[in-house]
Amino acid sequence: MSTEKRNKIIYWIATLWLSLGMTATGIVQLMHVPEEVDMMDRLGYPAYFLTILGIWKLLGVIAVLTPKFPLVKEWAYAGFFFAMSGAIFSHLAVNDPVKELFGPALLIVLTVTSWYFRPVSRTVKSLHS
Repeated sequence: MSTEKRNKIIYWIATLWLSLGMTATGIVQLMHVPEEVDMMDRLGYPAYFLTILGIWKLLGVIAVLTPKFPLVKEWAYAGFFFAMSGAIFSHLAVNDPVKELFGPALLIVLTVTSWYFRPVSRTVKSLHS
């Protein structure tokens, strides 16, 4: 198998799992499921923050999956990374059990993997090249 084909497979597997995870959590956040509201309260965030996160996650998934618009994809990947690293640090700050870090950590790994293995057609062209 060629390196290009292998990279394409890795990219699509990571991207589809990332998209599934962000879509599922985004929908749950938009629905203000009681467990999510309780978690946000425990972390010290207002409940309306769930709406903001849910909308941005769903928009990020659309950006990552839509062809073209590489700069918007970069912003989506950055947003996913910041949101999930923020989730990890928030859970650590309130001494949550380690199991609470699994979801955000997995989504960070999928974000970085998808970004790293993205095809050249989905990257921002340098102004200096």
